Amino acid sequence: MIYLHHYTILILVGRDINMNLGSILRDKRKKKRLTLKVVAEKADISEGFLSQVENNVNSPSVNTLVKICNAIGIQAGNVLKRAEKQERVVLIRKTDRGDVEFPSSGFVTRRFFSPEDRRIIDSSVIAIEPGASIPARKNMKNTQEVLCVLEGTVELFHDGKIIKLDEGDSVHYWSIQQRETISNRSNGLSVVLWVGTL
Repeated sequence: MIYLHHYTILILVGRDINMNLGSILRDKRKKKRLTLKVVAEKADISEGFLSQVENNVNSPSVNTLVKICNAIGIQAGNVLKRAEKQERVVLIRKTDRGDVEFPSSGFVTRRFFSPEDRRIIDSSVIAIEPGASIPARKNMKNTQEVLCVLEGTVELFHDGKIIKLDEGDSVHYWSIQQRETISNRSNGLSVVLWVGTL
């Protein structure tokens, strides 16, 4: 496990309801000291999918949400009520200690907002294990992206070129499908802030 506790990132948007179920589910699961694997098995879903749900990369169907809640031992209705009360402000504070469990992919994408709450931009803090790579976003054309290295080093493979980025470096680029990856070739953890248009 690693801790994302070195950064303060604040995003402010409108005042609509933020259905940020992922963070609530993750919080409830951790309070009950249950692992991703245990909950995923009980809910009959993959560990990777559960990780995506918790990190607001993917949204579960109503049926799957109920299964996840049952596996954790909580009421789906209570989770939805709490989500409705959340404001559309997402803060990852330097002093936060949100531990991350890595699935087999070797990286964890913690998005600020769930899919249904994204309109113009997508954003996330991504932790990448040594030797792991992040593929380009699927079905995205003519989009722009910004990548900022918060910790460690990464390599951006873009349009046949490799751009090495050290801690504190940033790059703004046009996305190119099938010709873009972000990789951690170092021996330590790398953490990046990534923002892209939709």
